Amino acid sequence: MSASIVVVGAGPRGTGFLERLAANVPSLYGDRTLDVHLVDPHPAGGGRIWRADQSPLLWMNSMAEDVTMFTDDTVQQDGPVRPGPTLAEWSGLDARTFPSRRAQGEYLRWVYEDAVAALPPTVTVREHRTRATRVGGPREGRQRVWLEGRTQPLVADLVVLTLGHLDAELDEEQRELADFADRHGLVHLPPAFTADSDLSALHAGERVIVRGFGLAFVDLMALLTEGRGGHYDADGAYHPSGREPILYVGSRRGVPYHSKIGYTWTGERPPLPRFFGPAEVDALLSRPHRPDFRRDLWPLIDKELGFAHYHRLFTAHPERTAVDWPDFEEEYAAADPGGPALQALIAASVPDPADRLDLEALDHPLDGLRFTSYESLQDGLRSYIRADLTRRHDVTHSADFGVFLGLLSVYGQLLRVGDVGGWWHGFFSFLASGPPGPRLRQLLALSDAGVVRFLGAGVTVEADETKGVFRAGSASVPGQWIEAAALVEARLPEPSAERPGSPLLRALYEEGAGAADTGLLQVDPADGRITGRDGRTHPRRFALGPFTVARASGAFTRPRTGGAAFRQNDATARAALTFLRDLAPADERHYVKGGVR
Repeated sequence: MSASIVVVGAGPRGTGFLERLAANVPSLYGDRTLDVHLVDPHPAGGGRIWRADQSPLLWMNSMAEDVTMFTDDTVQQDGPVRPGPTLAEWSGLDARTFPSRRAQGEYLRWVYEDAVAALPPTVTVREHRTRATRVGGPREGRQRVWLEGRTQPLVADLVVLTLGHLDAELDEEQRELADFADRHGLVHLPPAFTADSDLSALHAGERVIVRGFGLAFVDLMALLTEGRGGHYDADGAYHPSGREPILYVGSRRGVPYHSKIGYTWTGERPPLPRFFGPAEVDALLSRPHRPDFRRDLWPLIDKELGFAHYHRLFTAHPERTAVDWPDFEEEYAAADPGGPALQALIAASVPDPADRLDLEALDHPLDGLRFTSYESLQDGLRSYIRADLTRRHDVTHSADFGVFLGLLSVYGQLLRVGDVGGWWHGFFSFLASGPPGPRLRQLLALSDAGVVRFLGAGVTVEADETKGVFRAGSASVPGQWIEAAALVEARLPEPSAERPGSPLLRALYEEGAGAADTGLLQVDPADGRITGRDGRTHPRRFALGPFTVARASGAFTRPRTGGAAFRQNDATARAALTFLRDLAPADERHYVKGGVR
């Protein structure tokens, strides 16, 4: 009887795990037989997010040349490198274009098929196009995975959860807003993957309050404008179809995510990690108490990102500095993170304040700014977006690219720490995972056309029982409110151990799986084994992806940037294969030809 693994989730993370399984089977598992069961209602490869049946208007937020699913020698892994093409190389698309999600789904499907083909004939892959609802079984015995619509479970030696982005039940605020909408005949769309939302209730010409200014909003913007028949002319101006609603958008920061950088890297890369690497993480994890993000981690991260920024500034734009790089580097290394000596060094060495890195200011771009009216706010926000577009496409500001590389490096180190709270992931996304430049140009055109209106920062939403409408206000325009009959929460659901949208996760938590304060599933960062509330790791259950405390910055990455998710996939694949290999001698007495004794 073959050993078996059930992989729940066949999107890019499940595909990446399968690719690492294929790479490691020859050396760790030999010619033993193995059955791999993939469970997902969506086609393997793309999964839910990258499925083919979504609008072609929805883009990736990465250029084709910056997307790979394959390892290289920058990935710190124990398994073998198995090179492969980027999306651009495989598809023949222009390397500098932002492909549709459909195109990425086709690439992911090919990567999946390539991984299956790379497996030896002793390994069989079986697809189950349905949902998994529960995992059961003893710690020291085979696991059972129940599937929707089937009475008999899959039986396996190991289970690997690669569930991707998950839904969640409504929290108290969202339930109250939904109840208010039902009572007054309003429209309320809760947090969700935008491509799954029913937007037909948002009518032409009506005001819609949109809370959220990240990538979910960008998708919403595309579907409610070009998706309703509007178009952009050759000069970039937007021509409405007349079927668009009017979108009033705001968020905590009040601005969209920073544009993707629009130039390529040339020259020397900053030698990362420098101040936040394995040695620093080892020291923090050796302490008796868990590291506090703001007290213990952030000062080192701030210094690391500053190093990446100034390394690029001094090496690529030395005319904008006042000292030589070796002298600056020596003093920078000796100074305490965030201390007055470090700030004095930067002020003396970098004459123009615009060339200095201020992460706190970047995180709060509208702090302290007040506008007398929403009309004046529109001009201010358009100027901000234009300035961002100009900077992110100007190679003279390539220190920003250095910070981007620093962010990737930091994220890779933080995976060993586990859950660090939700702020870091949002900050990373704001700086490093924003929309393509063309999307922000479209946003400006929609603003000029009056289809999109900006609300500002610190947005609050109220349910006005007297008037029967939603009201939105912001700190940017004090005392003024926008009323609307529709509210859209343009963001993904927050993870929750109390309100998981996945019945499988709910059952795991009820059985004793641990959850962080942020609602993310507790796993061992070293190999992805699920950790119980008692602190013990489960020997036969693993989890990878954004629903865990070891979430990486993405299931795929740009080439030669370390591929933190690839490293995790490799570690989990190797742990699974090693477990199965070592399990066989002890279990083989239980197996007889045709079944289990």
